[in-house]
Amino acid sequence: MSAVREGTAFEALRTQLQEAATSLADGPEALEGILLGIVDDVDRAVREPLEIFPVCHHSPASAIAMARRLREKRPKVVYLELCEDMAPLLSELRNCRLPVAVQAFASEVDGFPADWAPLSVVAPITEASAEYQAIAYALDTPGVELVLVDRSSDHVFQWQATGTESAEPEDPGTGPAEEEAGLHGDAVGVEIGDLRPRFAELEEHLLRHGRVRHWSEWWHQYVELPLGDSDHDTYRQVMLLIGSLFRRLAPGDEDRVRVDEDRERYMWTRMREHLAASGSDPGDCLYVCGAFHAASRVAEFGVDGADTFAISPPSASVWQHGLIPSSHAAIEAQFGLAAGSVSIAATQWAKNLKRTRVQPFRLVGQAGAKKAAAKPAKAAVPALPEAPDTLSDRLSGFLRRAPVLDPLDEAELLGWSVEIVRAARRNGYLASTADAIAVFETSILLAGMRDRARPTPYDFQDAAITCIEKDKVPGRRDVRRIVEIMMGGDRIGQVGYDALPPLARDVHDRLAPLNLKLQQRGVQRALLDMAANPELGRCSDVLWMLRHLLPWGAARAIMGERRLGEQPIQESWDLALGTHQRALIELGYEGVSIEQVLEQRLRRRAYDPQATAAVVLEAVEDATLYLRSRRLADELGTRALEVLATERGVDGAPEVLRRVRRLLAYYRTSEPVLPPWIESFVKTGYAHYCTLLPTAFTDEDATVRQVAATLGFLFSMESLALSLGCDRTQLELAFAQSHPREPAKLALLWAAQVQLGQLSRAQLRARCDELLGNPLVVPAYPRYLSGFLHALEPVPQLADFVVEAVSNAFARLPDPVLLPWLPTLISTLRSDGADLAPLLIREAGRIFPGRLAALDAWVPPWRESPDAGATHRSARTDGGGAGTGTGAALLAAYPGACDAVAGLLGYGGEWTRAAPVPPGAVLTGRHPDTAVALEVLLAGP
Repeated sequence: MSAVREGTAFEALRTQLQEAATSLADGPEALEGILLGIVDDVDRAVREPLEIFPVCHHSPASAIAMARRLREKRPKVVYLELCEDMAPLLSELRNCRLPVAVQAFASEVDGFPADWAPLSVVAPITEASAEYQAIAYALDTPGVELVLVDRSSDHVFQWQATGTESAEPEDPGTGPAEEEAGLHGDAVGVEIGDLRPRFAELEEHLLRHGRVRHWSEWWHQYVELPLGDSDHDTYRQVMLLIGSLFRRLAPGDEDRVRVDEDRERYMWTRMREHLAASGSDPGDCLYVCGAFHAASRVAEFGVDGADTFAISPPSASVWQHGLIPSSHAAIEAQFGLAAGSVSIAATQWAKNLKRTRVQPFRLVGQAGAKKAAAKPAKAAVPALPEAPDTLSDRLSGFLRRAPVLDPLDEAELLGWSVEIVRAARRNGYLASTADAIAVFETSILLAGMRDRARPTPYDFQDAAITCIEKDKVPGRRDVRRIVEIMMGGDRIGQVGYDALPPLARDVHDRLAPLNLKLQQRGVQRALLDMAANPELGRCSDVLWMLRHLLPWGAARAIMGERRLGEQPIQESWDLALGTHQRALIELGYEGVSIEQVLEQRLRRRAYDPQATAAVVLEAVEDATLYLRSRRLADELGTRALEVLATERGVDGAPEVLRRVRRLLAYYRTSEPVLPPWIESFVKTGYAHYCTLLPTAFTDEDATVRQVAATLGFLFSMESLALSLGCDRTQLELAFAQSHPREPAKLALLWAAQVQLGQLSRAQLRARCDELLGNPLVVPAYPRYLSGFLHALEPVPQLADFVVEAVSNAFARLPDPVLLPWLPTLISTLRSDGADLAPLLIREAGRIFPGRLAALDAWVPPWRESPDAGATHRSARTDGGGAGTGTGAALLAAYPGACDAVAGLLGYGGEWTRAAPVPPGAVLTGRHPDTAVALEVLLAGP
């Protein structure tokens, strides 16, 4: 180390720091390792033949220094710290409006834990970043090669799987609460140029002595502004100094340090491989990386470093790459920056361009760029790198120089103060000119208290909150958020049509007949009249599939529904595909069309190890409803048959019954014959549920609704199952083995026995009367009624009896039993009996009188005496007309028809004269109730 130190440009600085360490500590050994090590890191980096350009992500100062250096040096090769597998996507940035993020996505993993899927890595890019300047220069300058050298997306998760990296992104802390902060989703963010102290005490010390609230404000005040106008050597050495300082003062997190060092070994290994393969001169190259990695001490550092790092092969996972929209809020959340800091950086970038007159690089055709873009300058002869002997020490002067206080720009501050009052008034605040003056003066006061002559945007934000914010927020935004919007707002990027994956482009093309600007953010209303424009039916198909695939709100049906066997006529939709562009793009990673993606997802759902028969039947219905695919429906139906045979309970019986009924009704009306799979499903389900029925009646985990649905399947599918070869003896044996003890299930069994003919209605009525007459059973009678209510599913013919049972309960149950049961009755009808309530209401309307006046004299049918109407019968006994006799006069008069039938059947004989018949209708005399009822009906009230 002493040999390296001799004759270097930083010898004077090293001597000064050694003397400072001796005076500040008990001895030179306490701080010498840190202070002198920092100088050694800077000296080593600046002497490297391959020029290292340290940056901080989304730093305007770094972007200005990068643009200036690229125009001076004109490198032929640019090495960039970015996942090497993202290189093919960078050329598509010209078709997007920044900020956007480069994404690597893997929906199916191979070599990683299954619960990690889907894997996603994002790297956001803004115009005010050094990385974008390097990308724009390399892509639009002839003869320049851009090489990404950081670990691949696959290696990000490989190292994570070995326990060397945390899976969770960094906590955003004070990140915004807006939904745009989640544009990156759960993706792992690539920390390009991340530069922040990892030593909590150091960050707290810097914030306290800098008189700022958070790290973003400290960086803006003490790094961005001083380096904004500095020359290249000063900028480079200062950034190396900061990176080395943060690196040496980092806590001893072995896993994170190992990841950082492995990334540096990876990048230097890739650069040496490229130099050897291409034969490029290191002096014609530029290495752009984070300042933290620029001050590296690994053995592989430099073009002459050791080649001892072995790069593992990628896993078998298939990675898809694309661009997704990003936003300032999403970047702040990913990097743990303060809310509004990226917007302030964008504003500072624009001011730096005007002040320094540096011409930035922009991709030709970039959305938002000037139309008359300057042609790429001809490649100039690259300037020779500065020889090691001529390196000058810029750190000593920078560290000794007192902070330069920017003069107060009253016009700028006054404009801010007037604009914040105007914006506050638009958001419901009672702000006035006096508040503008107060904000102006308070901003100057706060800046003075923090030892700066010119208020920063953060000072102005604090002043605005102090002077305008009242006891409550009248609108949707508070003053802090209003200032952030005024300073540039949360700019949200957009991926252009040409940069979209094929699936997303296909969706936009197929929805073109709607004549909507689908790439715009916000909600748009689409009206589809298929009766007038049949071609809109294809748009309807696309929208229903998008509704099934995208998050809620991307495609929301306002009017219209899709049911089996029905053709849509008119529909109304709220579309927000521009807002959910990221979700649409990620669909493109799964297939080339939405039909393919939907089929894959349905098949994946059906073949999931945890899938139930109800889930698979739902997939069958979706395949028929959205894809109209008989092939896929048959395949998934066969899978439903396999899953049903393996189930050991009746948990999914209600959903299975509902979907099988719907599918049977559809196939019976649209197909000449039933599909083989559904016939097998009914046959297997009949035997399966007959086997499970005795256990379900006694199982405490099986609910009454589930048992009722099991009975509903058996009774409703019985005729079809018997026609397919099932034996009804299975059902009879199942009931013979069923012995429930729970009152609700017992009532359900009684109702099923009535359906089978094993119990008559009179016997069932007698059992209910016996229950009501037993004081010990009366408290449990509502539970019997719950069973009868659920029995309407398998035995809807008992609706009149259920009405009778409920009416008797209301009439005879005491209030302490009846009143607590009413909420249970209501909840049962609302949750489990939504389809049964109309049946009960219709039956009650048939039984009960329709007029209030008739209610007092009304007698329930079940309370009428068997001898009712006897007086009417006695009054008409002698008043009947003469009958025609019991013989059939017409048959005797015309016996030919009867003789023909007898001859056809092989019988012969002769006609005999019948005995005289007594007068009157004998049958009517024996059973006069029908005639009496008819008389009452005709006579009226």
